Amino acid sequence: MNQTGITGYRKESWVSLMEDPKPLHVCHVHKSSIIISRLHTFLHVLAVAFLVYYRARFFFQNDVETRGIPTLPWLLLSVSELLLFIIWLLDQAFRWRPVSRTVFPERLPEDDKLPALDVFIFTADPDREPTLQVMNTVLSAMALDYPHDKLHVYLSDDGGSAVTLNGMRESWRFAKLWIPFCRRFEIQKRCPEAYFSSLVDDDGDSGSSDEFLAEKEKLKERYQLFKERVKGTKGSFADTSGSTGKDHPSVIEVIHEDPNDNTEQEEVAMLPQLVYVSREKRPSHPHHFKGGAINVLLRVSGVISNSPIILALDCDMYCNDPTSARQAMCFHLDPKISSSLAFVQFPQRFHNIASNDIYDSQLRSTYSLMWQGLDGLDGPVLSGTGFFIKRVSLYGGFVQEGADPMELKRHFGPSNEFIKSLLQYKKPSAANDRDSSDTLLQEAKFLASCTYGSRTKWGEDVGFLHYSVAEDYLTGFTLQSKGWTSVYLSSSKPQFLGSGVTNLNDLLTQGTRWSSGLVEVGISKFCPFVYGPSKMSFLERMCYGNLSFFPLRFLPLWCFATVPQLCLLNGIPLYPEVSNSFSIIFLFIFISSLAQHSYEAFITGGSFRSLINETRLWMIKSITSHLYGSFDALMKRIGMREASFLPTNKVDDDDRVKLYENGLYDFRTSSMFLAPLVTLVILNMVSFLVGIARAILVARDLDKMFVQVFISLCMLVINYPIIEGMVLRKDKGRIPASITVLSAMFSIIVFLLVGSRFLMY
Repeated sequence: MNQTGITGYRKESWVSLMEDPKPLHVCHVHKSSIIISRLHTFLHVLAVAFLVYYRARFFFQNDVETRGIPTLPWLLLSVSELLLFIIWLLDQAFRWRPVSRTVFPERLPEDDKLPALDVFIFTADPDREPTLQVMNTVLSAMALDYPHDKLHVYLSDDGGSAVTLNGMRESWRFAKLWIPFCRRFEIQKRCPEAYFSSLVDDDGDSGSSDEFLAEKEKLKERYQLFKERVKGTKGSFADTSGSTGKDHPSVIEVIHEDPNDNTEQEEVAMLPQLVYVSREKRPSHPHHFKGGAINVLLRVSGVISNSPIILALDCDMYCNDPTSARQAMCFHLDPKISSSLAFVQFPQRFHNIASNDIYDSQLRSTYSLMWQGLDGLDGPVLSGTGFFIKRVSLYGGFVQEGADPMELKRHFGPSNEFIKSLLQYKKPSAANDRDSSDTLLQEAKFLASCTYGSRTKWGEDVGFLHYSVAEDYLTGFTLQSKGWTSVYLSSSKPQFLGSGVTNLNDLLTQGTRWSSGLVEVGISKFCPFVYGPSKMSFLERMCYGNLSFFPLRFLPLWCFATVPQLCLLNGIPLYPEVSNSFSIIFLFIFISSLAQHSYEAFITGGSFRSLINETRLWMIKSITSHLYGSFDALMKRIGMREASFLPTNKVDDDDRVKLYENGLYDFRTSSMFLAPLVTLVILNMVSFLVGIARAILVARDLDKMFVQVFISLCMLVINYPIIEGMVLRKDKGRIPASITVLSAMFSIIVFLLVGSRFLMY
């Protein structure tokens, strides 16, 4: 076939083999949700228009009602309400055309016609990302229900740890038993730790046979031995090279069978290729965090397997559904969409979520609502893990038939072997060709060197972009701007399962990093509203704009948490009296927002308790991580600091997990996070008490100040866990008394004394 994709690169031959007239997937439009959402948006916008009129008339008239009210607090509140409305309006684009999809993998062609698949798994720190957990992810990827000769698994170890390399060798040995067992008995849960620790049998029709039970028991014993070997390496395996996690040469090893092993060669031949990659890192050269690691794997895999489709996984995100690759191929093999399809995104689901998910770790709104809305437009955002992406989409449109090799070297670097892979001279390695020559390994190490991407297009127009720590968001955005599309597939059985955040410190640290990366993109040349020329729809731009700028909601949240309260303490009304007809507008906007959130929570499997938790986290993260992340992005933008990245801690702490399972917040985090929260709670407690006292002592004060008293009450109700942590709790996770005292002093000095005087002008 002579069809070409949007880059001009020839369409892969495996797409042209689809001749079955039956569709591989169907798309369902959520018509009822669309009607409800658009009607709600219209009414809400109409109400906000009246609110804007009410605020604006203050500046153009001087009647008895507004006489004596300072201009500054009114102006701050007006701007905050407008900014919050703009962010809300951008958010409505996610609701314009939500869709869901169903796939039919049984309609795929024969295995010999499926494209080869490279699996990229990323780890960076064996102390924060336990090696055993990483190896379980590796084993689950090796056990995918996919032709073994077309499956290649790569582990990127940014820590350069000998412990991790040894874990890979042990995983290869255990895989020789685990993968045949899974295939022989059609095991569905192919992560060993999840399978052997599961309380629910997942043994299919073979579960009761004597042969199966004997094999399972034997394998369970071997898994225990495997765990001991992986865990026992830590602290006893010496890295004699003197390297460190931030300063080490590139190490690449294609994991082979032990020549002294007596395992049947037929079993070994049934295993996918397994490759360990640790790129070179030097303190004098930027390594660009995960984006840099992905680009190294793109280059290294290009000369080893060169598969046209790539699955990217975080080290804790194991394959829970072995058919996920075949599900993704239902889209990549569809000739109607394949030429423009860049990636298939699966949701992030987590296996360690408590019934009372106080940290909103399941990300319900993102993966059950927003990504479905994006899928109805040009496709979802590239989400860091759990996506099957087309290799050629990451080559920036420079690879075309008849391309000049010398020109390609200017874009992709000087490696002749890699240039051959771009031009498809090198095909994916065959199953019986596992041994890589010394020359090939040396070339791969050269491709993994810290200087290889210098003076090339890597990180700028090729591969994952290096501009932001939110490299997945930015890369996906630029792909869609060039005309590539994506699809989102979510099913009742999670395709991948990871470890969700179970403590406040990791949640806010992660939120700060995400906020910094997103805002950094928003205030750069990649701003979704100005970047172009773009083939992206306006609604899709609105969605990306919302994601870039939603951390800026810290501005109105800080305003709503301080300005009405300070004015309440000084007897200054900022909202209409209850008896005033304009009060209906504020009441309608409040009920409208609450009703929308409640409706969406319930139709996506949420509950009233999850509604409260999400609102609470929305407040906490806006006050802290969104504030710090936005300022961090601004400082990086003006060159005052460099980008930094700390992996989320995947190590389970029994004490922290127990607090999480009991629904108690763990406040053992930085005072940088705690102090603002405690300060605002104290300010709202004081303002609420003063407001109630005014209502009792002054006849008409409650009518004038009711909304401000109600805001203070809402702030206290939403942040009750903080009050509990300050006053009632005695466990290790409570808020330290020193933080409470310092925050109280800060509230008195900065807000009650200085702030009140400032707002009077």
